[in-house]
Amino acid sequence: MHIPSGSTDVLELASFDDALRSANLPQEHYDAGKWLYVPNFYSEYRYILGTRGENPLICIGINPSTAAPDDLDNTLKSVERIAHNNGFDSFIMFNVYAQRATDPDRMEKSCNSLLHKENMKAFSYVLSISEKPVVWAAWGTIIEKRPYLKECLQDMVAIGQSYGATWCCAGACSKKGHPHHPLYLRKDEKTKPFDVERYIKTL
Repeated sequence: MHIPSGSTDVLELASFDDALRSANLPQEHYDAGKWLYVPNFYSEYRYILGTRGENPLICIGINPSTAAPDDLDNTLKSVERIAHNNGFDSFIMFNVYAQRATDPDRMEKSCNSLLHKENMKAFSYVLSISEKPVVWAAWGTIIEKRPYLKECLQDMVAIGQSYGATWCCAGACSKKGHPHHPLYLRKDEKTKPFDVERYIKTL
């Protein structure tokens, strides 16, 4: 089980651009023609994990866990099913904050501005893959864990506007309006519109 070894500001972070270039090369441990995995090695952070295609469903969680190519956890398996059953040819798992933590309570207390900056470059990239990007809000109540997560999400909403992104959710929202987490959704669950701009004003 992954537990953060410490604050990400002590790490030598790979820039998103450098990490993407490496991820686009042939890989020894997985099929880079199928998987988009950035960085292409297991670390304390992750920008992107998904499958390659022209029309991905971009799923947004809070922070990455232990999943990797050919080793999806139950959350990612659900994401893959929902994407397929809603007519998408691929899926991308993205996160509001890029630090890996199996327990969200162990996320760092303060936002690493450099990590966030590179993560937003990654978000711009995943939005650029399709002509009409669809973004699935799927973070559940975990967004309440850290105050900086709202600010990170606000940046994502602004970037999404510049790409004409459409936001959706799946399943019932919480009483506070938080979108449902991918776990425990029916495999035939259909996505529906999500007013992320209205939502973020309530956080």
